[in-house]
Amino acid sequence: MSIWLIPLKLLDDDARAIQLGAVAEMAVEQAQRDFVGDPLRMMLISLEEESRLPYVIEAEGAGVGVLTLQSGAASLAGWQDDDSVWLLRGFLIDSKCQGRGLGALAAEAAVEEARKLTARHAGGQSGVVLSVNERNPAGIAAYTKAGFVDAGRYLDGNSGPQRIMYKAFEDAHVSSSGETGVNER
Repeated sequence: MSIWLIPLKLLDDDARAIQLGAVAEMAVEQAQRDFVGDPLRMMLISLEEESRLPYVIEAEGAGVGVLTLQSGAASLAGWQDDDSVWLLRGFLIDSKCQGRGLGALAAEAAVEEARKLTARHAGGQSGVVLSVNERNPAGIAAYTKAGFVDAGRYLDGNSGPQRIMYKAFEDAHVSSSGETGVNER
């Protein structure tokens, strides 16, 4: 299975509206609501803030999730500084699509996209960081499967203790086509 990251800020108004319509239909399980916000609200906020780059995650031609890459904000995940890495935030897979490995594939694609953005804009970032709630074993497993490593504990999360997870670009999968997509191996 292939997944693709659709950059909302690069779409024209009509295409963006179609993608946001799909996002509005996404949901998370009740038990996950402590860890993630409303997908549509997260995307709308990300569209308004310059440092955030919101993406719809697509698989088999349909929106299956969302994520945001943010520059200059890594300390929000407990990282030692804001600028040395990208922050992966607002990441979720629609409840109807969970359990198929899409989270790990999308996390890999996010790292690859951040690597390309860094190269394109000479940003100097070395990788991607995120924080995941310690009570979210499925999230921790997906990030670990995508090659993220535990970089310590973060206690300032809104929903309780978090694990800081990091993946360096040199560990990222680079597709030979140059596309931002990850195929299941």
